[in-house]
Amino acid sequence: MAIGIILGIVFFILIVGGFIAAGALFDNCHTAGGVCAVIFAIVMIFCFILIPFSFHTVDTGEVAVVKHLGEAKEVRNAGTHYDLWVTNSYQRYDAKVQNVDIETAAYSSDAQTMNVQMTLQYQIMGDKVMDIAKQYGSLEILQNRIQSIAIEKTKAVLSSYKAMNIISDRAAMSPAVENAIKDAIGDEYFVNVTAVVLTNIDFSDAFELAVGEKMIAGQKQLKAEYENQTKVAQAEADAKAKIVAAEAEAKANELLEKSLTDKILQEMYIDKWDGKLPEVVAGDDSMSIMIPTDFTPLSVANASFVDKMPSSFS
Repeated sequence: MAIGIILGIVFFILIVGGFIAAGALFDNCHTAGGVCAVIFAIVMIFCFILIPFSFHTVDTGEVAVVKHLGEAKEVRNAGTHYDLWVTNSYQRYDAKVQNVDIETAAYSSDAQTMNVQMTLQYQIMGDKVMDIAKQYGSLEILQNRIQSIAIEKTKAVLSSYKAMNIISDRAAMSPAVENAIKDAIGDEYFVNVTAVVLTNIDFSDAFELAVGEKMIAGQKQLKAEYENQTKVAQAEADAKAKIVAAEAEAKANELLEKSLTDKILQEMYIDKWDGKLPEVVAGDDSMSIMIPTDFTPLSVANASFVDKMPSSFS
C-alpha cells in the first residue's frame, strides 16, 4: 500500500505538470508539443488510476486469496504484491489463532439444566486457504459452522453425566468436550482446534440451593463422625493410661515387696511406733499379759534398748 501511495503522488504530480505544460504550449503557438503534453497528461491519469491501487499488502499472520473476476485463482502470503485491481481482488484470511467465545444451554443425564460458557481456539491451515475460499467463501461462515459443531458436541458430552458428577469432576469436563469437538471437526473444516476450555457452568438456582444444603448436611455428618471418633480415641487412650499406671503400680509393689528385708521392716516399725506398748501380748502358750497403758518405755533413741527390743510381737 505504501508503494501505491508513493506512485500515486508521483503520477499526480506528472499529471498536473502535463496539463500545465499543455496549457502553456497551446496559449503560445498551438503546436504539436501541446498535443503531446495533453496526451501525456491523459496517459498519466490512466496510470494514476490503474497502477497505485494495484499494489496489495498482505500483513504478517494473514493469507490472501486472489480472485480474478470473482474466481479464486491464487494465494498470496505476507508481503507486497501487484495485481491489477480492475480485474483482481484480495480476500484476506487471519491465519493467527482465533478465540471464539460460546455460550449455550445444556442438560445433564438427570435432566438438570445448565448454562455453559466456553472458549474455543482454532487456527486455519495455511495451505488450505484456497479450499476454505471455494467451500465456505469466507472465514466468518467457516467460524459459524465450527461454533455450531462445538455447541452440539458440548451438549452431547454433558448429557452423558449426572449433574452432581459434573460438579464434583468439573476439571475432567473440558478435556472430554475438547476431544469430542476435535474428533468432529477433524481435517474436514481445514482448521486445527488448539484448545477448548469450559470457563463456567451454571445450574439452576433451585438445584444449586439443594446442592448447598446437601453439602452442609454432609459437613455436619463428617463433623459428628470426627467428634465421635475423637471421643472413642480419648477413651481408649485413658483406658490404656490406666492400664499402664496399674501395671506400673503392680510392678512397683512387686519390687518393694522383694526389697523389704526384716531389718528394713524393723526400722519402719520403729519409725511408725508411738512409744506405747500394746495392752495385750499373746505368746506361744496362748497366755495373755496385761500391760498398763500409761507405761512409758525408754527413749527409742537409746541404741541398747533398740537392740534388745523384740523384732516383732506374735
